[in-house]
Formats: sequence, structure tokens, C-alpha cells
Amino acid sequence: MAAAMSAFIGSYGAGKVAEAQSRMNEDAQAALSILSQQIRMAGNNPDQPNRVDDLDPTKSSVRNPVYGVTTLPTGTYTTSRFSIRGCDAAFTNLTSTGTTLDTLTCATGGTSTLADSIAISYEADPFNTPRTTAGLATDCLGSALPIITTTLPTIVAGTSTNATVTYTVADNRFYIATSDDIIAPTLYCKGNASVAQPLVENIEDLQLTYGTVSAATTATTANIAGYLPASSFADATVVTLANAEDRWDQVVTVRSEGLVASDSVAARYLNCAGTMVTNPPDLRLRRAYTTTVVLKNRRL
Repeated sequence: MAAAMSAFIGSYGAGKVAEAQSRMNEDAQAALSILSQQIRMAGNNPDQPNRVDDLDPTKSSVRNPVYGVTTLPTGTYTTSRFSIRGCDAAFTNLTSTGTTLDTLTCATGGTSTLADSIAISYEADPFNTPRTTAGLATDCLGSALPIITTTLPTIVAGTSTNATVTYTVADNRFYIATSDDIIAPTLYCKGNASVAQPLVENIEDLQLTYGTVSAATTATTANIAGYLPASSFADATVVTLANAEDRWDQVVTVRSEGLVASDSVAARYLNCAGTMVTNPPDLRLRRAYTTTVVLKNRRL
């Protein structure tokens, strides 16, 4: 009986560990899949048919504008050049109403050990996002994106003329947080058509580094000069370009690392910084997962 009980306990314990590992891997793969798919879309704004590019930036409309309702060619026209933007913690105004990639702010100092956050923008349509029952493009939480209507120069019967066009833009922000309802650290998303919602539980940390090319490089075949944390893009002495938009425009890949949550010795793990955590806060299994995503829509 003692031998049978010992075998049962050992088998039961091994089964519990295997189950925990399976859940951990599933959560991690779900989180990485969501982040990878979204990051690949960053900056997507394809050339449109019958559009004018007459070398005048105030009249060029080969691509749809990124933000706002704008009438061209009258007036001065400027767009946001941010397609991706990160923070070495959660953006301080990440969930604020009306906040765009241009106005996101990041706390300075003492944030390197916190979970990172990332904001991604791209032109969305019913083909590169899940569509609603009405056939509309959606944000990261499946909410229908608002339709932007604007007037742009187009070619009609071989002649340049103003015409009304419509399009949609996704502005999705991802970060790690907890709530009263969900105690475990969770990957959240805030879309521009919905309030922030949890996506995947048991994601304890998220560390992002950005593969950049040389500040003088514009060729799409350029080699990556190195991986930098988000804080480096706030410093013009690191990425030697004057504007934050230009510095973030040098990013061509994003590397993400995250943790998914039985004596304390078995619970030790290497965190996202590669440091051995010898005194974990509990007996949950943890593992760091890493992936690198190429920004196929990098703007030149």
C-alpha cells in the first residue's frame, strides 16, 4: 500500500507539473502571437490607386493620411510619422481619451525594471483585421473602427481632381496590468475604438528592444545596427536624429520577451534580463519566451 501510494503521489505531482507547463506554454504562445501579428502591421499604409504624387508634400496623397479629417490641398497638411512607439514602463497616459501616438508620454527614471508597453498604428481594413458582421475593420479588441472621411487629390479621367475618400486607422496599445477582477498579471490592449480589456492572463513581464539601422541609412536592405530599449529613442545622442518621429522611424525589428507564471529551488528562473531569480514570490512555474518581429511596413 505504501509503495502504491508513493507511486500515485509521484505520478499525480508529475501530471500537475506537466499540466502547468502546458498552460504556461499556451498562454505564452497566445501572447506572442497577438503581439507579433500586430507589430508586423505597424506602419501599414499602402499606395492607393488613382492618387496624385506631384512632389508637393501638401498635395501628395499616394497614401491615406494617418490621423484626423483633413481637406487637401488647401492649408498646411502634416501627419504623424509614428507607426510604432514604445516605453520602458506603461505609458502614463496610455488609456486617456483622445491620446494619439504623438501625445503618448513615458515616465522618466527608474522604469527599467517595469514591464514595457508598446503602441502600434496602421491603416486597417476588413482584410488585415477581423471584420464585424457589418464588414467593418476592427481594433485589437474586435470593436469597429471609426471611418475617417477626407478629401484628397485623385486622378479622374486623366485629370487631377479632389475626391472624397474613406479609410480606417488602428491605434492599439499593449501593456501588462492587474485589476480587481483579475489578480494575475495580464496582457491588456487599449484600442482606439474600445476601452482597455485583458487579452491573456499570467503574463508577468514584457521587455521590448528595438532593432535599428544607422541614422544615415534609408535602404531597406540595411543591416541592423543594434537593439535598443525604448528609453534610447528619447535621447538624440543615442539615435542621432533631432526628432523623435525620425528616431522611431529607424526601427525595423522588435524583440519581445515575457514571463508566464514546485519547492522554491524548482521555482527559480531566468528573467527577461537573463538574471537568475533565486527567491521567487511564489511556487508558480515561470519561463522567459523570446521572439523577434520584422517591421515589413517600415517607412522610408
